[in-house]
Amino acid sequence: MSSPSELIFFVNGKKVVEKNADPEEVLLSFLRRKVGLTGTKYGCGGGGCGACTVMVSTYDRNQRTVVHYTVIACLQPIVTLHGAAVVTVEGIGSTKTKLHPVQERIAKAHGSQCGFCTPGMVMSMYTLLRNKPQPTMEDIREALGGNLCRCTGYRPIIDGFKTFCESESSGCCQNGRAGGECCLENGAKGSKTNNSKESDQISQELFPMDCFLPLDPSQDLIFPPELMIMEKKVSGDALYFQGERVNLVAPFKLSHLLELKAEHPSAPLIVGNTTIGPKMLLKGVYHPLVIYAGRISELKAVTWGETGLTVGAACSLSTLQKEVEKVVVETEEEKTRGYRALLQTLRCLAGKQIRNMATVGGNILSANPKYDLSSVLAALDCTLHVISKDGMRSIPLDEKLFADFGKTVLRPEEVLLSIDIPYTKPWEFVAAYRQAQRREFAFSFLNAGMKVAIKEGTDVVESLSIYYGGVGPTLVKPKLTCQQLVSRSWGEDLLSEGCRLLKEDVDVSPSIHGGRAEFRKTLAISFFFKFYMQVVLEMRERGVSDADFPLEYLSALKPFKNEVPQGQQSFQLVSEAQPSADLVGRPSMHQSAFQQATGEAKYYDDLPLVQGELFIFMVTSTRAHAKIINIDPSEALKMPGMVTFVSAGDVPGANCRLWFNNPEELFAEEEVVCVGQIIGAVVAESREQARRAAKEVHVTYHDLQPVFFTIEDAIRHESYFEPKRKVERGDVDEALKTAEHILEDEIYMGGQEHFYMETQGVIAVPKGEHEEMDLFVATQHAAFTQELVGMALGVDSNKITCHVKRLGGGFGGKVMKIASLSAITAVAAHKTGRAVRCCLERGDDMLITSGRHPFLGKYKVGYNNDGTIVAADITYYSNGGSTLDESAFIMDKAVLHMDNGYKIPNLRGRGVVCKTYLPSYTAFRGFGGPQGLMVMESVLHEVAVRCGLPAEKVRDINMYREEQSYTHHKQPFNPTDMVRCWDECLERANYQDRLRAVQLFNSSNRWKKRGISAVPQKFGVGFSKGFCNQGAALVNIYKDGSVLVTHGGTEMGQGINTKAIQIASRVLKVPVSSIFTKETCTGNVPNAAPSAASFGTDAVGMAVKDACEKLMRRLQPLMEKNPQNTWKQWVNEAFFQKTSLSATGFFMGPPTDVDWEKGEGQAYYYFTFGACCSEVEIDCLTGDHKNIRTDIVMDVGKSINPALDIGQVEGGFVQGVGLYTIEELQFSPDGVLMTRGPSQYKVPALCDVPAELNVHLLANAENPHAIYLSKGIGEPPVFFGSTIFFAIKAAIAAARTERGLGDAFPLSSPATAEKIRMACQDEFTKMASPPTDGAMAPWCLDV
Repeated sequence: MSSPSELIFFVNGKKVVEKNADPEEVLLSFLRRKVGLTGTKYGCGGGGCGACTVMVSTYDRNQRTVVHYTVIACLQPIVTLHGAAVVTVEGIGSTKTKLHPVQERIAKAHGSQCGFCTPGMVMSMYTLLRNKPQPTMEDIREALGGNLCRCTGYRPIIDGFKTFCESESSGCCQNGRAGGECCLENGAKGSKTNNSKESDQISQELFPMDCFLPLDPSQDLIFPPELMIMEKKVSGDALYFQGERVNLVAPFKLSHLLELKAEHPSAPLIVGNTTIGPKMLLKGVYHPLVIYAGRISELKAVTWGETGLTVGAACSLSTLQKEVEKVVVETEEEKTRGYRALLQTLRCLAGKQIRNMATVGGNILSANPKYDLSSVLAALDCTLHVISKDGMRSIPLDEKLFADFGKTVLRPEEVLLSIDIPYTKPWEFVAAYRQAQRREFAFSFLNAGMKVAIKEGTDVVESLSIYYGGVGPTLVKPKLTCQQLVSRSWGEDLLSEGCRLLKEDVDVSPSIHGGRAEFRKTLAISFFFKFYMQVVLEMRERGVSDADFPLEYLSALKPFKNEVPQGQQSFQLVSEAQPSADLVGRPSMHQSAFQQATGEAKYYDDLPLVQGELFIFMVTSTRAHAKIINIDPSEALKMPGMVTFVSAGDVPGANCRLWFNNPEELFAEEEVVCVGQIIGAVVAESREQARRAAKEVHVTYHDLQPVFFTIEDAIRHESYFEPKRKVERGDVDEALKTAEHILEDEIYMGGQEHFYMETQGVIAVPKGEHEEMDLFVATQHAAFTQELVGMALGVDSNKITCHVKRLGGGFGGKVMKIASLSAITAVAAHKTGRAVRCCLERGDDMLITSGRHPFLGKYKVGYNNDGTIVAADITYYSNGGSTLDESAFIMDKAVLHMDNGYKIPNLRGRGVVCKTYLPSYTAFRGFGGPQGLMVMESVLHEVAVRCGLPAEKVRDINMYREEQSYTHHKQPFNPTDMVRCWDECLERANYQDRLRAVQLFNSSNRWKKRGISAVPQKFGVGFSKGFCNQGAALVNIYKDGSVLVTHGGTEMGQGINTKAIQIASRVLKVPVSSIFTKETCTGNVPNAAPSAASFGTDAVGMAVKDACEKLMRRLQPLMEKNPQNTWKQWVNEAFFQKTSLSATGFFMGPPTDVDWEKGEGQAYYYFTFGACCSEVEIDCLTGDHKNIRTDIVMDVGKSINPALDIGQVEGGFVQGVGLYTIEELQFSPDGVLMTRGPSQYKVPALCDVPAELNVHLLANAENPHAIYLSKGIGEPPVFFGSTIFFAIKAAIAAARTERGLGDAFPLSSPATAEKIRMACQDEFTKMASPPTDGAMAPWCLDV
């Protein structure tokens, strides 16, 4: 190989010259570690979240212009950026210089909560504006389709960005509502509702629209002239880059590429690196030589000829999409039928960033059937042109191209040059179909391309091509079907015969990778049925078909359209008498929003390297239950950069995490009890070296029995944790005897991954004296982390200081496991005497830390004909995993929430935590509430079905109504505001009219059905363990008048710091600009409770208020003596009079507790109420669904900050949408978590948010128990995602009723596409039914 080339590119306008660039280094690590630009975030490492989005600009020699496009920095090798200009979030604006309008608007529109995803969102929008300064809403939707957010629910992000859509002609954002109302108008003048007093103004304006910075192109960085000159004068020489392990060659000429492939046939070709990259980065696949083909102009050529399009193999999917979109507009429809089908597929493939990187050739030659292009291109009769030193040949793109999974028939030395995509002929009809876990940005379960050629002027089939991806290891063509249907009339007989043939022709193995064999086969036949109807429709338009089908079938041909979410948000304005400087009750921007939008906000892994810092990587168990025979790190210790290996023997103190007398090992010593349990850890000079070394630690096991993973198996083995819980009201057994009807049933609810955007981690820094150690840690419970680290090191807590600036999301997942990880990292720092950084990769984070508990609810219910429930006996089983963790408290909450808002006179609840051999489940937003409430709502839904009544009516008649009501655990409460929420929600949602509209829709549509559902909610706020209900704060006033507020809470996006500042500002009567919150630190506020249970603001707010009031009492004499003085003068005078300007604040919360012997007690501080109504539409043939509209009315008391509270409601709801519909964790029969990243595990994306999402805060509501009459709001909205589930179930019931099936049927949560499709039983599901003989091991388990 030639001597290494010099890599030249620009970052934010500054020239970068790398003389020894490493081909393995990706742009993300280069920006963060070498350039110090930490605004670009690590979210997943595999291109699946968008957190690392940046803009790349290059000079396109073919187009002779500069092009700007987004890329995923975690997959972009820096050596492929020679001659490019990279712009990161820091390069477009900052708080120190000038904000870019994109940064300003996302912040002011409250589109940043935890802020971790914000820089990626900003860069996606910024790049769009560089290419199209006045975008449409569809442009914005497409640009953000590859960016995930776990906090906001997306709506506020869209609200900020759609302000760029304003056109001079209309002044409208192009997303107007029915009746001509424009979203820009958004109720700025305030409006009144029926439920508010005449004088109570209700506002719909969360941020002013009239003071934004204008979009100024002169603020943008220009493409460096030096690069322009360099690209124009390019010499044609190849580039060579040599790393420690991998070499990369980037030829400029096609002839050189062919020579290289002849010489190194096994060397992979990369351009976008979206397939090879994840394999090398995430799976450890090693290639000593890689060839980069992105500089060869022939591979990027796009030409249009008489027969159609020829596209170079190295053209990006975005380039192909752009070309096809152009021709579809400019060319007659009959020639572009195939292109329209192709376009439909392209728009769903990945996100915009990946489409900008991934190439057409790479997609095809990856030979992965879940990559959708091959099926549609094969149906279009495309031709591949491949070339080698020996010449060129053409290969048809069909099933014969693919030899096996990941393999094609191309010879190793051959290169794909281009692909011919022909026009369709006048009598050819084409369609493409796909179904995935999520409509966009998700690999498909099944994709299909279909084309039929009809003899001109007749209805006779001349040829038929059907291709499926996802029914086998390669692309499949059902040959018999395609052959047998030729020369037949395209009519009902052909349909029947085609389905019969496909049933035999499409053989989906029960052991197919990914499972879902029956679902895939059903889809294969259903897709053909859709194609049949589409062709009949088009032929009837030509007058050549006698075939017909009912009008109610037509809607099956319309795919769901992804829309940008819109809606109304309303809240009660503060009294006009309130001083304008007092921001309590007003929508206020998140304290750090500007810093988050500019990338200046620092998270733990953004902190600069400490001198001598090392990196730690966990070694985890690969067995579910086994004795450890030997741990051998010898091979790992020989690896480059390796420093040491740590395990149980290295812990100087206690090798356990103690939680309420339940110990859990930090390092497994003798026995492992789950896959993913930490056995040891390697410590190396860099994270890459640590990752590679961890794979070389060899552990010898002896498998043990028993081993089981599911709740059902745990019940069979009687494997339970103590304590078991029981609560009872009335006499259940007697009441069941007298009830008119008895219902016995069960519902299973799967778990959920937290998927906080920032993975767990910590930096442990030994101070070098007195055994002191500082930890910079992502935790919701700094005091517990401090305590556990002290125990592990055998030192007092006063030597350990934990610092928490902010979290990139927490959701309950950063309480327990992070404490163990911190202790392990501290042990490594103690052993080496050097700082050690731990930053879990996404896959390891999901494996090690686990998530929300799966639940099984079994119930026996007595009810009467009118829907009144007289008795219910419910047993909750949760899968606790291998250790107790917080499972007992989570079960407590489930049982304590089982009544929801219903007065069931005779109610018994039992709670049992099952012990299995899975990673221990832990706290998650809602903490058992969503599961406990879900079972009760399932009871109400099923009773309504059996009574033949609307579910809303059954809910209404069973609701608590008395002003002095008592829960089943005998806690008194007033349900008035809950009933108000319920009534207002139904009214605002126009429930009755829409219910009738749904019924009308269902009666006139066979294959699409709608459902609507509404639920109320009563959610307990605070900890049932009373000692946790405490808050502490420290407030310092400095001589310049500035104020520093420190408290025990953790800022993780919920806005606790912002609210603390608002509270301090009110008490001290100083502007918020003079108040600052620095960090959460155990050295400032000791023994703080966790930020959880929706109680953070209640506890911290009261403590801040207490501290500020103390200070004001000290300052009061001075203020009264010199009323004319300023705040600063009063403060200075106090200093000179030796008055303390520092005060601690404390809040001793309520004495909550439950006497479980009696099954009663004041479990919660108070209850937050709400109600939600959602409408959905399902596709009965595919299982796809669309969330049409959601209305939420929430009682938050008197909101301290309506913008933050509405943001919490929306974000919690969308997280709940994921929980109840698309988020599906899969464990293998061996207990291995298989969904370990965003490519397998799908959280809601922009396309999953209801097209209309309305949130209203209940007016005239007060909560005398909490700070300034407010209520906690973080957790309750998650449960409202269940309205989508029950609406789906109602839609399925409509389909089943029409087919003569029962409307009572089992449906477990989440209601995925597979479950929806298979519950809509029809002739196609029957055809796909598997043979009953032979027991196959399932692909995954319902744990």
